[in-house]
Amino acid sequence: MGLPEISISFTSLAVSAIQRSQRGIVALILQDNTGNFDSKEYKAITEVETTEWTPANLDLIQKTFLGVPSKIIVERIAIGSGETPADYAEALNRLAGKRWNYLAAPKATTTDVTKIATQIKTWRDANKKTFKAVLPNSANDHEGIINFTTGGIVVGETIYTASDYTARIAGILASLPLTRSSTYYVLPEVETITESVDPKADIDAGKLILINDGEKIKIGRGVNSLTTLSEGKTADFTKIKIIEGHDLVQDDISRTFSDNYVGKVNNSYDNQALFITAVNSYLRRLEGDVLDPAADNRATVDIEAQRLAWEDIGEDTTSWNDQKVKETTFQAKVFLGGALKFLDAVEDLQLKIAV
Repeated sequence: MGLPEISISFTSLAVSAIQRSQRGIVALILQDNTGNFDSKEYKAITEVETTEWTPANLDLIQKTFLGVPSKIIVERIAIGSGETPADYAEALNRLAGKRWNYLAAPKATTTDVTKIATQIKTWRDANKKTFKAVLPNSANDHEGIINFTTGGIVVGETIYTASDYTARIAGILASLPLTRSSTYYVLPEVETITESVDPKADIDAGKLILINDGEKIKIGRGVNSLTTLSEGKTADFTKIKIIEGHDLVQDDISRTFSDNYVGKVNNSYDNQALFITAVNSYLRRLEGDVLDPAADNRATVDIEAQRLAWEDIGEDTTSWNDQKVKETTFQAKVFLGGALKFLDAVEDLQLKIAV
C-alpha cells in the first residue's frame, strides 16, 4: 500500500476536523432501577423513552442534550444503598471498549468520584485513550479531569448541585468546535448560582466555575484541573480547548495507523517516510483552525528513541549518524516525534490608552 490511500484518509479527517470536534459523544453513568438493561445510546432526546428512567434522570439526560452532542451513551447501574453501594466499576468496565469523549456521573459519592478520576487518569496515561471526565469538586491536577465546582444552580423551580450539572457541562464540552473555547459560554436556562467568592483564585486552582456577569450565567474560563506545570505540561495543558485538539490529532493519527498500516505494511524506512509525509500533509491542513500556521507543525522519525531501542539490545550505534539511525528501522516499531502548536481562543484583552 502506497501513499495515496493514506493521504486520502488523512485528507478526509483534516477536512472534517472542526465538524467532528463539535459532535462529540457524552457518556453518562446514572443510578436507576426503572429499566431492565445495562446500556442505552441516544442520538436525540426524542429517542428517550420516559418509562426507561426516573424523572430526575430523564431531566439529566435532557440537560445533556442541550449542548447538542452527537450521541449520549448512558450506562445504568442499580441505585446504591448502605449495604450495597452503586457499582461504578461495572459501568466503567462497559465504557472501556466504547468510543466517547466526556464522562459525567451525577450523584456519584465522593469515594466513587475518586475511583472514576483514577480510572480516567489510567486510561489516558497508561492506555493512551483520550477519555475525559467532568467531575464535581474533584481537584485531581490532571488535564483529563474537569473539576466543576459551582453549586446552587437554579433552573426554574429546581436547584441543582455541582454533581447534577456535570451532565450539562459534559454536553457543552462535547459539542464545542475546536474554533472556540468554553470560556464565557452562556447557559441561558440558569437563573442564579452560588457565586464564587474569588473567581480568579478558583480558576487558577483548576476549577471550572460558572459566573454571573450581571446579565447572564456563563462559564468563567475553560480550564481543566491541571495546576502543576512542567516541561512536558506547560500552561497550554490547563486549557480544555487545547487538550481537545491534542486528543483529536492523537485519535486521528493512531486510528489511521491502526486501520491502514498495522500488519499491512513492511516496516521499511521508505514506508515510514510515506506515512510521515501523509501525517505532515494532514497537519498542514489543520493549520489556521486547529494548529498555529506560524509554527513548524510536523512529525519525523524520533532519532533518539530509535537509537536507544537499538542500544537497548546491545547494538553499538556510536558510529551511526542521524540519517543512518533514521534509515535503520527497529523490529516492528515506528518511532515518531515532532512539535505542534495548537491555537487557543481569544480570551483576554489588555488595552492601554494614552490621554
